[in-house]
Amino acid sequence: MRPGAPVKPDVSIVVPTLGRASLPALLAALPDDPDWEVIVVDDRRDQTSPLNLPATLSAYPKVVSGQGAGPAAARNLGWRVARAPWVVFLDDDVLPEPDWGQRLATDLAVADDVGGVQGRLTVPLPTHRRPTDWERSTYGLVHGRWITADMAYRRAALEAVGGFDERFRRAFREDSELAYRVARAGWRLVRGERRVVHPVRPEGPWVSVRVQRGNADDALLRRLYGPRWPQLLSVARGRRPLHAVTTAAGCVAVLCAASRLTWPALAAAAGWLGLTAQFAVARVKPGPRTPAELTSMLLTSAIIPPLATAQWLRGWIRWRHARPISPLRSRRSSMTELSEQRGRADVYFS
Repeated sequence: MRPGAPVKPDVSIVVPTLGRASLPALLAALPDDPDWEVIVVDDRRDQTSPLNLPATLSAYPKVVSGQGAGPAAARNLGWRVARAPWVVFLDDDVLPEPDWGQRLATDLAVADDVGGVQGRLTVPLPTHRRPTDWERSTYGLVHGRWITADMAYRRAALEAVGGFDERFRRAFREDSELAYRVARAGWRLVRGERRVVHPVRPEGPWVSVRVQRGNADDALLRRLYGPRWPQLLSVARGRRPLHAVTTAAGCVAVLCAASRLTWPALAAAAGWLGLTAQFAVARVKPGPRTPAELTSMLLTSAIIPPLATAQWLRGWIRWRHARPISPLRSRRSSMTELSEQRGRADVYFS
């Protein structure tokens, strides 16, 4: 390296955080490589207290303040201040395996048309009992496509599409939507071999109710990409159509009962009860079937259908004028810039 030449990192690692207790363990597990840049985006709404960072790492993580606007906005802030040609997004509750750094280097040695490389997730489940509904839901991340628990993007690809869509305020669908736009811009997305462990986060019995807010994001995707959005983004459509039918049956039963239409009310109530029972059984059967889990599944199975439907309608109304983010540049122009960056990199690393 020439004396006085600026040092450009090979890889920038961006970790958005809400200050979870798992953050120090993640940072401590990252490779101690001077050619790598670590950027922590503090996305807490209350930043009056400092983040809990390992003392041994206090010299190198760059901490930037987010606006509490959600993971999409926090990741955008992170990659835009990053300096490396590759940006690796990690969630603050994962733990890289010991050889993660070496495998990452191998994963990123790809052809120029590859814009993103996904890591592999391991979700440990209990061995002494069947997993709960929440544990099974978290385990589904193992089969997720392009999820940002561990996802590397070429900076040129992020710049070409404008990064994450910040209308997605939750950690739900924002990563799949970005991957779809990157692929449409002409970049290939591939799976790598590096691995991180994603433990199941402790949650209360009502977590399945709280996550129904994601249905509003699904409504946004429907507005952006039409009825085929699940196939385009390679995500499961889920049970929402049946939730809508269940909710409609319940509403009809109540209205008919109020109008003293006995038989129609009974028929609609039977439909509601049958669909709700089928949903509850599907959630209870593979689980531990403990009294607490059974109670939670029965109660939430009755609450989820109308709540999911209401959240979908809320998103459908809110995003009625939504349009997709337009690509900023084609891959061809991004590749030209990438070649120029490589020329500059010869100066940095020669």
